[in-house]
Amino acid sequence: MELRSHSVVMDADKCIGCTNCIKQCPTEAIRVRSGKAFILTERCIDCGECIRICKNHAKKAVSADLETLKQYEYRVALPAPSLYAQFKGEKPEKIIAALSQIGFDEVYEVAFAAELTTCAIHDYIMNQRQTDSAGPYPLISSSCPAVTRLLQIRFPSLIPHLIPVDPPYITAAKCFLQERLPRLNIPREKVGVFFITPCPAKITDLNNYGQHLVDGALPINLLFGGINHLLVEKELTAVPHRSSGIGIGWARAGGENSGVGVGSALAVDGIQNVAILLEELELGKLHDIEYIEALACPQGCVGGALTVENPFVARAMIQKLAGQYGDKTLPNEVQTLYAELIKESARFFTHDKVVHDKSVLRLDRDLSKAITKLNRLEAILAKLPEMDCGACGSPTCRSLAEDIVQGIAQLTDCIFILREQLVELAQRLLALAQIRPPAMGWNNEKGEGGE
Repeated sequence: MELRSHSVVMDADKCIGCTNCIKQCPTEAIRVRSGKAFILTERCIDCGECIRICKNHAKKAVSADLETLKQYEYRVALPAPSLYAQFKGEKPEKIIAALSQIGFDEVYEVAFAAELTTCAIHDYIMNQRQTDSAGPYPLISSSCPAVTRLLQIRFPSLIPHLIPVDPPYITAAKCFLQERLPRLNIPREKVGVFFITPCPAKITDLNNYGQHLVDGALPINLLFGGINHLLVEKELTAVPHRSSGIGIGWARAGGENSGVGVGSALAVDGIQNVAILLEELELGKLHDIEYIEALACPQGCVGGALTVENPFVARAMIQKLAGQYGDKTLPNEVQTLYAELIKESARFFTHDKVVHDKSVLRLDRDLSKAITKLNRLEAILAKLPEMDCGACGSPTCRSLAEDIVQGIAQLTDCIFILREQLVELAQRLLALAQIRPPAMGWNNEKGEGGE
């Protein structure tokens, strides 16, 4: 079992065992047993699809809360660009002003950091073009942690395609600590840095790998009510912001590619669509694509499971804002700061973190045992109806066969198999009920002799 904390958890008290969630999970990480769903954590990628689909709110994301802010003397918000799409008609300047009213002393925009990340990705791709020993193509963005995790779980052969450029929320935290913290003259332990996130995958990523940079993540839907109240009820003085339309545009699908500006790029959003595309990539069907921007949430980060606004409406709002704030050319300030940071550290925007193969779809690490289990799985699957109804609590008949082989389910969990066995048992019981022992005159009644 992998030692990894997850932000997506079950609330068993609210679960009614409806099995709706098991069909949507891209890694088949959910099962229903004894009338309750549970998550196979080693398979979970924290994409939030189960949160999105569950009408009973039995799945939720565990995160920091506003009370956590009180633990720090100075509090910094790192708002994701998708926050700007949650409030119809409001400008980023007012939203940032509202953040300062609900407990933050400073706001460092992830949208601005996204523009620095844009430079880093562009340079990485250009360098790869000029390198004789360039890695496999197409390159895949590392900006969505749910997609990175999906590769680890379902597509480990594609891990080498990931570029080692940090996502914007990591870059924002690094930039704040490098650029702003020294000017505050406050010890790091007294400064609370909080990322305002649209999705649970980023919470999980920060909890596991970014704890030295960020002190917590706050969901957009947690802050929405307070910010919206301030925007509606109070006269807020607009606060200048640093991001241009390029950074703001990162919140929508295609925004990253638009900023990076490589010729042969592709954007895909929605975790199921991402999985289909990656299957094609595994089959070698994308030779003419150089770069893939893959986002787990529909319409991009604006459609995150922890957002509020309709993703289609939010995407339209982001496109409008991006155009208003200039989405064609990076500001000189961005290019200057990028050059300074690269000069201080050539690896400032990249990481050397090894993305390990975490595939749990193989039946066993031992090849001989895996082959034996596979043979048994195929024999079991031949008995199943292959209707993929989900009534057994596993998402498909094949996953049920796998669960049986792995010892966490049994054949009679299938209602069709159970029905067949009950019919057979009923027929046998009926036949037995009609049999009388010789002492009760059975043979005499049949006219087969006897006194």
